[in-house]
Amino acid sequence: MHPFQQFLLPGFAPVAEDTWANGERIIVQPVFFGLVPDLPAPLHDLPSLRRGLARLAAQQGGALIEADVVPLGGQPALRQVVKVKLQHQEHGQAFLGSYILPKSRCSAVLRVQAAEEGTTGMREALVMAQVGPTAYFHPHPYGPDGDGGLPSHVADSPAYDPQFPQHPLTRVRQVMAQLAAQVTVDPRFAVLPPFPG
Repeated sequence: MHPFQQFLLPGFAPVAEDTWANGERIIVQPVFFGLVPDLPAPLHDLPSLRRGLARLAAQQGGALIEADVVPLGGQPALRQVVKVKLQHQEHGQAFLGSYILPKSRCSAVLRVQAAEEGTTGMREALVMAQVGPTAYFHPHPYGPDGDGGLPSHVADSPAYDPQFPQHPLTRVRQVMAQLAAQVTVDPRFAVLPPFPG
């Protein structure tokens, strides 16, 4: 059983065991792993954590958009957003947000995901038209380890979320912010020893 409490949001309904979705097909999943976390570094070493996560996402053909350590339910959590190619489709991306609470011998993850539907790539095309191709692409923000998967570009910046309120990346960030404002953590999980790295 996952240790997250008070994480259900208005408009979300169960669609499978420990899986909720809303009318916009945004999915929220709380997951518990009874294994030592496979994070590349402890939460207090954010530069190493970012580099390792960026390398892993690139190796899997995606890209790490952002990673930070933030409080969630009074616990330090890794907050990350990753983009991946849609499976079995030539175009389009899915955006996967997660809060990870690592402990010494287990972890709890709260996932939020949404995928492009219909016409894809509109956010990218419109932002490129605004800034020009030279300013559009940039090196991965967490170093060269993040290169090799999906490209890193300015259209993924939260600065463009207001222009694209229905885009799945925008919606993932919005739902993650809503969750962060209300999630609580089971006290029995909260007192477990932290992940040492």
